[in-house]
Amino acid sequence: MAMRATLEPSIEHLLRELTPQVLGAVARRFRDFSSAEDAVQEAMIAAFTQWPREGVPENPRGWLIQVASRRMADQARSEIARRERETAVASDAETTVPAGDIESDMDPNDTLILLFMCCHPALSSSSAIALTLRAVGGLTTAEIANAFLVPEATMAQRISRAKQSIKASGVRFRPPSSQERAERLPAALHVLYLIFNEGYASSIGAHLQRLDLAREAIRLTRGAKALLPEDGEVAGLLALMLLTDARRAARTGSDEELIPLDKQDRTLWDRAEISEGIELLTAALSKGSIGLYQLQAAIAAVHDEAARAEDTDWPQILALYELLKRVSPSPMVTLNHAIAAAMVHGPAKGLELLKTLDSDGRLTERHRLDAVRAHLLEMLGDHKSAIQHYRTAAGRTTSIPERNYLIAQAARLEDSPSGPDQKTTVP
Repeated sequence: MAMRATLEPSIEHLLRELTPQVLGAVARRFRDFSSAEDAVQEAMIAAFTQWPREGVPENPRGWLIQVASRRMADQARSEIARRERETAVASDAETTVPAGDIESDMDPNDTLILLFMCCHPALSSSSAIALTLRAVGGLTTAEIANAFLVPEATMAQRISRAKQSIKASGVRFRPPSSQERAERLPAALHVLYLIFNEGYASSIGAHLQRLDLAREAIRLTRGAKALLPEDGEVAGLLALMLLTDARRAARTGSDEELIPLDKQDRTLWDRAEISEGIELLTAALSKGSIGLYQLQAAIAAVHDEAARAEDTDWPQILALYELLKRVSPSPMVTLNHAIAAAMVHGPAKGLELLKTLDSDGRLTERHRLDAVRAHLLEMLGDHKSAIQHYRTAAGRTTSIPERNYLIAQAARLEDSPSGPDQKTTVP
C-alpha cells in the first residue's frame, strides 16, 4: 500500500477521529460488537507502531478496517470447528479485505448506526450510555466517570459488565429498526449530549476544548435529526449544541486560558450558528411538548441574545431553570439554578440553595460545587471564604485550564485592595 512521504502532524488525533467510524463499519459487517472492538483496538495498536515509522497510509480508514477485518477473520478461522456461524463470517471477511472493496462497502452513517447499536436492549440506560461514550465518543474511562459523577473504578466495572451483558444476551449487533431506533433515542441523545459537553469543556487535560468531539457530536445530531425530522427533542439538542458552540472562539484567550461567559468578547460569537439554533428551537417549541434539551437550548438562547453580559434576562433564565428542575431534576440543574437565583435575588439566596447539594455524594468531591460557592461568596463580599473554596475547587478539577483559572481567581482576591479578610457590600 502506498504511503505518504511525510508523517501527519498528529497520528493520535487522526486515530481518535477514525476509531468510531472503523468500529461502526466492522461491527455492522460482522454483527459482533465485543469482538469487533477488540479487533479495532488491535488495528489501532498496529497503526501506532507502524505509522510513525512507515508514514500514514493514503487511505488510513481503509487501512484500519482492513487490519481489523483480518483480525476478525483470523478469530473466525480459529473457532470455525466449534462455532458454525463463524464460517460465514470468515468467508465474508476474506472477500472484503481489499481496500477498494472496503471503501465501496462503507456506509457514511456507520458512526450513527453504531450509536444506536450500542444503546442495546440487553443494557440498562446508564450502561448503554457509558459503553457508547467509549465506542462512539472515544472517551476514556476517566472522562466518562466525570460525566456520570462517579469514581473511575466504578465506571470501569460498569463498562465491563455492559460488554458481558451483551455477550450473554446472544443478541447480535445490527442496525436497529425504526421502532428500535425510537425506543433507543433517549439514550442516544444523552450520549450525544455528553460527547458534546466533553468536547466543549474537556474534563481532563491541558486543553479547555476538544473541537473534534464537539464537531462530531454536532454532525451525529444532524444525522439523527435527518432520521427523525419531527422529533422536538432531537431538534432541541441540535439547537442547544449550536447555541453553545457559537461561543467557542470567545471562550479562550491567546494562551488557551479560560474566559468566563460574562467576560467574553461577544463580537466573536458565531451569529450564523446562533440564528440556526434559534430557528430550530422556535420550530421545536411550536410543536407543543417541551423537553429537557429544548429547555436547555432556551436558556442558551437567552444568553446568546444578550448583546452584553449586563443585558442578560436573568429572571427568564431563572424561570426556565425552575421548569427544568421539574422536568429533569439533577445536581447540575440545581447548581445552575442556584447561580440564576443569585443573579436575580442576590448571592445569599444562591448560597442557601447550594446547601441542598452538600449531602449529595455526586458533587461533594467534585470541583464545580466549590467553584460556584466561591463565586457566590465573592459576590457576597466574603473574600476569605471565597479564596478557600476557589483553592479547594482548583485542587479537585482535572482540567488544567479550569485549575489555572480557579487559582488565578483566588490570587486576584488575595491581591485586592480590600484584602482577603475584608467583606465588601455588593449592591
